[in-house]
Amino acid sequence: MQKRLLRGTGLEVSVVGFGVWTVATTMWGIKDEVFGARLLRYAFEKGITFFDTADVYGDGKGETMLADVLGSHRDEIAIGTKFGYDFYNHPGIQANQRERPHDWSSKFVRFALEQSLKRLNTDRIELYQLHNPRMDALQNDDLFATLEDLKSEGKILSYAAALGPALKPDRQIEEGLTCIRERKAGVQIIYNLFEQMIGEVVCPVADEEGVSVFVRVPHASDMLLGHIKDDTVFAKDDHRAHRVSNDEMKRKWQTEGILKVQKLDFLTGERGRTLGQMAIQYLLYQPSVTAVFPNIYDEALIDELSSSTDTPSFDEEEYATVRELYKNNFYLQQNEEIAV
Repeated sequence: MQKRLLRGTGLEVSVVGFGVWTVATTMWGIKDEVFGARLLRYAFEKGITFFDTADVYGDGKGETMLADVLGSHRDEIAIGTKFGYDFYNHPGIQANQRERPHDWSSKFVRFALEQSLKRLNTDRIELYQLHNPRMDALQNDDLFATLEDLKSEGKILSYAAALGPALKPDRQIEEGLTCIRERKAGVQIIYNLFEQMIGEVVCPVADEEGVSVFVRVPHASDMLLGHIKDDTVFAKDDHRAHRVSNDEMKRKWQTEGILKVQKLDFLTGERGRTLGQMAIQYLLYQPSVTAVFPNIYDEALIDELSSSTDTPSFDEEEYATVRELYKNNFYLQQNEEIAV
């Protein structure tokens, strides 16, 4: 497993990490905690040492689960977690999946950190992330002074902002640039071959400023794993169901996505990469990308993705070709299936 420097620290982390949301929530169909624990353990055995969670995942479950499974290997792993949502006063799944209120006060941040440390059974967190902050939080001097104090106290090694919610790329670009330029802090973003809006702007600036970028949804909600077919149907509680809730949305995301995947065949097969491995290697072409957190839900996926860095890195020509495809919407207008 290749490692990269967690910028701002002397710590190296595995470039392929594990997003604990798949085993701590039910949005990816994993409801068996024993199975989820087995996946965490197996990922570690395959060389994944960077685990990203949040205090709000399962109202603390994402942190306690990580401690229970990998606590004996604490000094061999790096932990990223998130803060900001007040689930203590607003527990449980919220109606219509609405966001819980944020609290960025110094008092709450310190309280949230102490609770996370207890649940994680640790004395420090390698990456402490603002969870879906808005511009008011990123411009809050007291908040960042508190984070600097927590670094000085050794309770966190670094901090960043996990940008979201999804479907707000313009806003997230502005937030990301503010965080990078004004706070000299890293960001976690949605970035993949099909959703490059944020990454194409943020990554070069992060590299200039010497901060890390962390990537989630690197496989475009599984489209870039090749698992989604024309007849794939998503369960109502699957978070991707909203993407295909009517015929037009299904055509735009599922049908067009499958055609885009077909345009990428030249990057796999004889090139010695699977589709999923190629999607990760594309992101790692950006030097500012420290780690990607794919959605993991079985051992076969761990086997495939943990070996991504054993496959050929992107060369300049491959990268330029993908950029041309993306800028031209993969030339889908030439497909009669889409033109109707």
